[in-house]
Amino acid sequence: MKTTTLSLMLFAGTALAALPAQAAGSLNLICSADVVICEQMTGDFQKETGIKVNMVRLSSGETYAKIRAEARNPKTDMWWGGTGDPHLQAASDGLTLEYKSPMLDQLQDWAKKQAEGSGYRTVGIYAGALGWGYNTEIFSKKGLKEPKCWADLLDASLKGELQMANPNSSGTAYTALASLVQIMGEDQAFDYLKKLNGNISQYTKSGSAPVKAAARGEAGLGIVFMHDAVSQTAEGFPIKAIAPCEGTGYEIGSMSIVRGAKNIDSAKTWYDWALKPEVQSRMKDAKSFQLPSNKSAEVPKEAPRFEDIKLIDYDFATFGDAEKRKSLLERWDREVGTAAN
Repeated sequence: MKTTTLSLMLFAGTALAALPAQAAGSLNLICSADVVICEQMTGDFQKETGIKVNMVRLSSGETYAKIRAEARNPKTDMWWGGTGDPHLQAASDGLTLEYKSPMLDQLQDWAKKQAEGSGYRTVGIYAGALGWGYNTEIFSKKGLKEPKCWADLLDASLKGELQMANPNSSGTAYTALASLVQIMGEDQAFDYLKKLNGNISQYTKSGSAPVKAAARGEAGLGIVFMHDAVSQTAEGFPIKAIAPCEGTGYEIGSMSIVRGAKNIDSAKTWYDWALKPEVQSRMKDAKSFQLPSNKSAEVPKEAPRFEDIKLIDYDFATFGDAEKRKSLLERWDREVGTAAN
């Protein structure tokens, strides 16, 4: 009898000890950054909070489409990472929730402007400039010249050597499309993209995939965010990052809570946690070399600095607008995508 009572007491004690983790809840997260940082963030958050994270990795364009399709019955609570344009589009479509984090005052001005411009339905978490990374060994073996400008990518010697992502699925590629439109004007940008298509071997789904292919020797060059090229260099691959001489656009990687989120408290907990300086300082450990949005976060020494790059005054409001985005993507499908098939 005493043994049975003791066993029951021990069982009850064990059950009670397990309660905090159960009470912590869960979070359904879509991560639109590189899978390595997605997994690191998920693991760190679970360890710190006890909240179970169900994480799926999807590109920005795919995530926007999924959240829109599920608007009446959301399956996602939090969307972390990926370019800001589709986050802004989701905000303007009323697909995400207004939330003013107590961490806002600690953020860089560009991150605050992203929040203000969206009615506080998204916020900047990191930033990075667009460019490309090329495989120096492949270029050397084939006698190819280092391309320093957008115009250089049209050189006939680069036929079949280039990869970029499809702007319908990839925020990186949409940023490239929107940047070229702002640099050249829309008609000239599409003329450029049609000519560039002759040198493209593949349009990938993911924005970072082209430079990973270059790192593996499957392509000569990938049009990507420069920090994704730097990540491959840090892994030991012969990749050199380039900022285009004519100027280039940049992303403000963003974070949004989905309207109708089932686990709203867990989503807000993630939101505040992801803006902490110590969390953003850890991103470099996953070889993620963006510029962090918290002013006190450590900037990785490898991160391409904005002051060293000729940046355009990227118009986030215009190119994050749903109608503008739709018209540009439809034109890309008509004039570039069909030619690629």
